[in-house]
Amino acid sequence: MDAACLPFVSVIVPVFNDAIGLKRCLDALDQQTYSRHLYEIVVVDNGSDAAQTLTEIVTGFQQTTLAFESKPGSYAARNKGISVAKGSVLAFTDADCIPAQNWIEQGVNELLKNPQCGFVAGKIDISFQDANNPTAIELYESLWYALPQQEFVEKHHFGATANLFTFATVMYQVGVFDATLKSNGDREWGQRVYQAGYQPRYAETARITHPARHTLSQLDSRARRIAGGRYDLQQRHSLLKRNILFIIGILKYLVAPFLMIGFNLFLDRRLKTSHQKIQITWIMFFVSSVYISEMMRLKAGKPSHRG
Repeated sequence: MDAACLPFVSVIVPVFNDAIGLKRCLDALDQQTYSRHLYEIVVVDNGSDAAQTLTEIVTGFQQTTLAFESKPGSYAARNKGISVAKGSVLAFTDADCIPAQNWIEQGVNELLKNPQCGFVAGKIDISFQDANNPTAIELYESLWYALPQQEFVEKHHFGATANLFTFATVMYQVGVFDATLKSNGDREWGQRVYQAGYQPRYAETARITHPARHTLSQLDSRARRIAGGRYDLQQRHSLLKRNILFIIGILKYLVAPFLMIGFNLFLDRRLKTSHQKIQITWIMFFVSSVYISEMMRLKAGKPSHRG
């Protein structure tokens, strides 16, 4: 497409205590095939401990500006980025992601194919610290806790904000992300877009790479964040329905490890050794126990963790 017809794009990147990841992300965004004068990068610091370090990183990239959001949560940070963005197209990724060199170009091309497109969700590839020797936690992430964008789009009508494009007009019409949610805000927003009559699209060619979590602490944090997001969404229903959803969620995580034992040990050929299968099964029990304990904590009236 003629560059004169291409839209100006605002890439919004929330960050919290991840200066190293942000630097890698900005390096990749600085090398995009999309015309340099047709995009900006808006980094939103969500209360990082080393704010001065982030400032120094951002000043090294000419097209990048730094905004600040004091309210905890990635969706609050994204909303801040939206408020200062100049683009008619908004693109979202995370500070720990590495966009492919043609990421913006491919995402915009897919978005422009259909004027009724509400958003485009691109493919998310999972990377390991050592590609030839992934840890059991990394394998677990890549096999069962990855971000299957095509499934999200086609079955659930949303896309993860690690790789998402939309028109600014769509955002203004349906509203910004729900900043009260610590997790699942992308699902809630995407379904609002779909209910407004817009069409979601999946773009295999608009790719980013997301590192697999590699420690139990990281899995713990994610399980608690997901539990919090789901619990917060449940509270929007009637007392009866939210209690039913709560019980179903608990039962699901109680049963899942036992179902996965059979799947891991007998069916999944992606796991090569018995040792890997045992490790993955143990991790599944760990994640389920964290999720259930967090849901019970929230049920007792405690607040959800930040996103």
